[in-house]
Amino acid sequence: MRDPKYDILFEPLAIGPLVAKNRFYQVPHCNGGGYRDPSAAAAMRGIKAEGGWGVIFTEQTEMHHSSEITPFIELRLWEDKDIPGLRRMSDAMKTHGALAGIQLAYSGINGPNFYTKEVPLAPSAMPIRTFTNDPVSARALSKSDITDLRRWFVNAAKRSKLAGFDLICLYGAHGFGIFQHFLSRATNQRSDEYGGSLENRSRFAREVVADIRDAVGDTMAITMRVSLDEQIGNLGFSNAEVREFVELNGDLPDLWDLAQGAWEDCSGPSRFKEEAAQEVLVSGIRELSSKPVVGVGRFTSPDVMARMIRQGVLDFIGCARPSIADPFIPKKIDEGRVEDIRECIGCNICITGDMTMSISRCTQNPTFMEEWRKGWHPEKMNAKGDSSTVLIVGSGPAGLEAARALSLRGYDVAMAEATTTLGGRVARERLLPGLSAWGRVVDYRQYQISQRPNVETYFDSRLGAAEILEFGFQNICIATGAHWRADGVARQHVVPMAIDAAMPVWTPDDVMAGKHPADLSGRTVVVYDDDHYYMGGVMAEVMAKAGAKVILVTPSAYVSDWTRNTLEQGAIHLRLVELGVEIRLNTGMTAVRAGAVEVNCSYTDHRRELAADAVVMVASRLGDDALYNDLIAREAEWADAGIRSVKLIGDAAAPAPIAWATYAGHRYARELDTSDIGDALPFRREVTELEPL
Repeated sequence: MRDPKYDILFEPLAIGPLVAKNRFYQVPHCNGGGYRDPSAAAAMRGIKAEGGWGVIFTEQTEMHHSSEITPFIELRLWEDKDIPGLRRMSDAMKTHGALAGIQLAYSGINGPNFYTKEVPLAPSAMPIRTFTNDPVSARALSKSDITDLRRWFVNAAKRSKLAGFDLICLYGAHGFGIFQHFLSRATNQRSDEYGGSLENRSRFAREVVADIRDAVGDTMAITMRVSLDEQIGNLGFSNAEVREFVELNGDLPDLWDLAQGAWEDCSGPSRFKEEAAQEVLVSGIRELSSKPVVGVGRFTSPDVMARMIRQGVLDFIGCARPSIADPFIPKKIDEGRVEDIRECIGCNICITGDMTMSISRCTQNPTFMEEWRKGWHPEKMNAKGDSSTVLIVGSGPAGLEAARALSLRGYDVAMAEATTTLGGRVARERLLPGLSAWGRVVDYRQYQISQRPNVETYFDSRLGAAEILEFGFQNICIATGAHWRADGVARQHVVPMAIDAAMPVWTPDDVMAGKHPADLSGRTVVVYDDDHYYMGGVMAEVMAKAGAKVILVTPSAYVSDWTRNTLEQGAIHLRLVELGVEIRLNTGMTAVRAGAVEVNCSYTDHRRELAADAVVMVASRLGDDALYNDLIAREAEWADAGIRSVKLIGDAAAPAPIAWATYAGHRYARELDTSDIGDALPFRREVTELEPL
């Protein structure tokens, strides 16, 4: 059933003493679970094995207690007690013939050691470099420290073998790994045999690889993850230097794992990074070594994947985010079901789980990290309950996901959409600058629903409670979305702001509907952002491209503050500066007047006026729940109308990012007609075992 042009993706290939069954390589990626949720993380990796991946890796695994990155929650392999949890993961990885890999990380200059209280160690004495600028410095590794560190890697490798892993990845990319810290002149300012020349800076990597080979023999393969280009100027580990490093040490590991610069560079969102964005940096490196090469680039197209192998750019297709969005990518390609792939949209919501120390989400795959916690499978639904029909009002991300999942359970579904377009907020937002890939949320579900005979879609169908009571559906799902407030209520203001009606005030809904002049040349527009996710920056970009002089005002210390969690905050700020947007940080807005706005300092409340011709108000959203409330008010009529349940979901219940909406739709579909669990916990969790007193 597989298209022959994809056969190359399924050719086996050796990695040292082992053989991967195909070219699909799930590179290490975080998930927000780490040492806190080992069974949830193990089940998630097991689903990827079922989905057909040839190689599956853990996330970053802290290999010694002297280097850890609290508050971030990753895996730990500090002592033998950590082995059982990791063994559960490796066993799950290997259930369908995949090779199981563990990424061993010593964070060095990135490890503040807030939990262990150990003094951080790094190649050179420098302040710790973290996302939060922790006020801690690392001590330079002495010769005896380096000897200890080599031994610690050997101990971790032996434990990895006992835990059942086939491959060990030595982490030296994204600025997070000790190997990169030795290789880069920015973090290695030593004058001994471990510093200076590239040969010297490579010494530690060579020693550790040799040590591990002696310790584990030829039963495991060793891979090395290195940065393609730190992109930090002359002192950084450049692309030219990484090529020299590979050429000098071509046979050092059994596989070269190549990843770009900092994490923000490597995992940039679709707004700023196209698919295969690292191709230029990685091209030609494969020719410098006899060992295979894996690279990443948010690969979603099987054609691009096959081309990368066919042209000799890569030997393995490395995926993190795409493997989260659809862990069954290999299986779907193999079975000739390319159109069923749930493509990653590059929103980086998955990364926010790691950044916020919480269980990760995926906008496209609401079952991600719920495989063990809730027993959700990305490709299989639970059996239908004892009712048969569902009316879904609204076709945004929540409604579409509910319809798709309910149809798979066997319900007859009718979806009523008030407009002539499916997708709700996604249909509008996909037209904004940089957000076109987000349209895949709609495209995937629209196609899947079109293949289901038990789903009917009705356009131009704005329904009232009286009509719904007449229809005879047993279950009513209200997914009517939300709208942006124009009164300024959000975080700075809990009651409406003083606004003069003489000043044009547009919400993002107004802008997306084209209610502002297409040509704003010569006009000053103030964008007030008290939402702090992507919309404020996007609105400023729209206004600037329409010719306006734009002043972005935000009470936060950052533009689009929350996008620090999606690794795009810096790119957003840079783009706005390039567009000529004037940025006012730590600045709120207290009043909108005719021809001006009053702004205030977030700290001192000092106030002044800014002349303006219009305001874009990016404050908060309100759920459109009027229909739901009308139905609740007429609950006494439900039984006569044959209605068994009415549920409000998604943005209509509580506005949030799109991932929250698809999750809400999926949860509704899973839980319809299931037993009420009352006050019981709706998911499984693992509780720390108490040590004896």
